[in-house]
Amino acid sequence: MKAPTPRRLFRYVTGCLRLRAYLASPGDRRPQPQIAARGLLWALLISRLLRESSFHAVEQLVRSSACRALCVPTCFGDDALGYFTERLDPGPTRAALRDVLHLAKRNKAFDNCRFIGLAIDGTAAGRSTNHECALCRPLRNAKKEVIGYDHHFAAISVVGAGLSLPFDVEPYGPGDSEYAAGQRLLARAVKALGLRFANYLVVDGEFATAPFLHAAGRAGVPVVARLKDNLPELLAAVEKRFGSRPPTRVYRHAADRVEIWDADDFDPWETLDWQTVRVIRYRQRKPDGTTIQADWLTNFPTRKVGSLSLYRMAKSRWEIENQGFNDAKNRYGLEHICHHEANSILLNWLLTFLALVIERLYRIRYLHRGTHPVRSAEELCRLLWLGLSRPRALDSG
Repeated sequence: MKAPTPRRLFRYVTGCLRLRAYLASPGDRRPQPQIAARGLLWALLISRLLRESSFHAVEQLVRSSACRALCVPTCFGDDALGYFTERLDPGPTRAALRDVLHLAKRNKAFDNCRFIGLAIDGTAAGRSTNHECALCRPLRNAKKEVIGYDHHFAAISVVGAGLSLPFDVEPYGPGDSEYAAGQRLLARAVKALGLRFANYLVVDGEFATAPFLHAAGRAGVPVVARLKDNLPELLAAVEKRFGSRPPTRVYRHAADRVEIWDADDFDPWETLDWQTVRVIRYRQRKPDGTTIQADWLTNFPTRKVGSLSLYRMAKSRWEIENQGFNDAKNRYGLEHICHHEANSILLNWLLTFLALVIERLYRIRYLHRGTHPVRSAEELCRLLWLGLSRPRALDSG
């Protein structure tokens, strides 16, 4: 197979992923555009994959001799990108991410797993010293003094399926919260993907509240939620029962010994309309002696999902942290504020996730045809950079 280049990646995006129409018409609301939206949008996406996140870096790339190799038809300045992202409707980008996930599922990208999960979590991405946009949230020290401003959002990702694919974000500004943004995000994502796309939703303990669990029930998605101190009565009942009993099941998961306590007859708290609550506790013992223990609650019936499957669902919650936020921040510049305007910040978050989804489908599924191993993300990035270089003409003298 030929080595990956930006040009071959562009053909994959427009052909295999069927994003040609999106690149041509991404929701551009500029009244009199002088530069085509396709060039601006593709420049933003390919720059993310080249690990260049700032608008200034994009400008340098498209003004260099590598412009044609990038498949960017014309050069432009960083101010054009700021103007463009300020006026870019986020709806078509969200729809493009949704369509790519549907296409990936139809093409059996998730067929090596039994359950497809969704994970919701919140994070901060981008700090500033001054309040400059509607998404700025004050950051305070121990004395309650404002020392800066953060930008927060809730994100949702496909997890537990061998591919971690973050596909939507919901920002929250002053007076808003991760909890409220998570509920809005869940409703929009399930409506976009459909009830049959995912088999479960996994969340941290902050979302283990009756209103959120009821919202997931209305959306038709079973929930696996971390059980923490915010539910003291249930936590005490779990400790009283599981603390004095041997584990229900013991498994070998890779090199780890996993002990699981599992019961489905705990009483729901007063505001929860479930008939009973199922709780599992796992104690994961690693070869180096490290022990990890956690409690999780769910409305999955025992007859439908076994203890080991529920353990794997619970562990998939960390994918949105490690393969989602950590990768996006450390490799793809998610925390960098390219242009301090609310819509521009939102679009850069969405485009970073779109670039990450493209990279993983291209690298792990499309390029991994045959018997050769999957290339790492670092290797793909280097190959794309090498694809920008032009061979020098031989000196005949």
